[in-house]
Formats: sequence, C-alpha cells, structure tokens
Amino acid sequence: MADEEYVYDEETGEWISAAEAAARSVVEVRDAAGNLLADGDSVTLVKDLKVKGAGQTLKVGTVIKSIRLTGDPQEIDCRFDGIKGLVLRAEFVKKR
Repeated sequence: MADEEYVYDEETGEWISAAEAAARSVVEVRDAAGNLLADGDSVTLVKDLKVKGAGQTLKVGTVIKSIRLTGDPQEIDCRFDGIKGLVLRAEFVKKR
C-alpha cells in the first residue's frame, strides 16, 4: 500500500490512487446522432465547415478516416488532405 502512487483530483479536491484516476479519465465522445466514437473510426461531416488558417471549406458528406480522441468530450483530432492538426467538434460529424 505504501508503494502505490496517488494523484490529486481537482474536481473532488481529494488524493486518489493512480489506478482509480485512470479509470475516471475515460471520456465518452458522441457524434451528432449520439453514437459513441472511438479511436480509428471513420466519420462523415454533417455540415459545411470553413477551416481557419487553411482557406478551405470541408463540404457536407466529406469522409474523415482514422480519427483520434482528445481528452475533451467535444473534440476529435484528425487529418485531411493538405490540413495537418485538424480538430473537429463532435457535433458536426456522424459515425460511418
């Protein structure tokens, strides 16, 4: 017990074990239709999106392959041709 690592949980203000903190940190990310998203999923855009800094618009129906989840329940990280570091809001995509 003395060798166990503890981390401070800012939400509750308590020290908890590292194993318990890892279990709590699982974030559910849901698309526009309420489907649960996971790393590696393919998604389709449900709205035209202007990409800031790229001077490009992603059209409705564009398929984004192999998404990665961030720690935020509303954001997904992905790649698209010519755009590196693209972060999309989960409310604008639906699972394929």
